[in-house]
Amino acid sequence: MASVRQKDTGPEMAVRRMLHRMGYRYSLHRRNLPGRPDLVFKPRRKVVFVHGCFLHGHDCRKGRLPTSRVAYWSEKVSKNKARDARNVRDLADRDWKVCIVWECETADLDSVRQRLVRFLEGGAS
Repeated sequence: MASVRQKDTGPEMAVRRMLHRMGYRYSLHRRNLPGRPDLVFKPRRKVVFVHGCFLHGHDCRKGRLPTSRVAYWSEKVSKNKARDARNVRDLADRDWKVCIVWECETADLDSVRQRLVRFLEGGAS
């Protein structure tokens, strides 16, 4: 687990590069916000998390649990999901809007781009 990156992952970097090319400016991993969001758009009061499917329990092919040590992994992933939900709730309580981009979604950056533009320019994720 020590070799699992928390910042600057491949999917996160793809989203960051895409948004930067589009002219959006953001800060990274702000410690003063719950969950240290990957991208923070402070003037807009919006944050983006780029979650890995496996460790954050996404319901996709990449999010499946391994067949060994099932009890360990299911507990770990469920704790991560609970922490993620708490962080989103805490951000909402502070009047921040949250968008979550899943690792598997970054395979189609065009759809991610459309969703993020809608999120950043007005509506919800």
